[in-house]
Amino acid sequence: MHTITLTIPDETIQALQTTPEDLEQEMLLILAVKLYELGRLSSGAAANLAGIPRTVFLSKLGDYGIDTFRLTEAEIAEDLSNA
Repeated sequence: MHTITLTIPDETIQALQTTPEDLEQEMLLILAVKLYELGRLSSGAAANLAGIPRTVFLSKLGDYGIDTFRLTEAEIAEDLSNA
């Protein structure tokens, strides 16, 4: 495992009204969500990065406006024609 260190000003933590530990967890989740959205990580790998179960990760995607399922226009059209 690798460690990445970020320097966060005290003012930022105060402005966010959080603790350094809570901010760390939130930042990991946000990073995982974004990498999932970009298609760089699977939902399982993103959940692992965030340190939460995959089912919890999938349920949190909606909080960030991210679709849980990725379908192309063609797949949606095919699904609609089969309905």
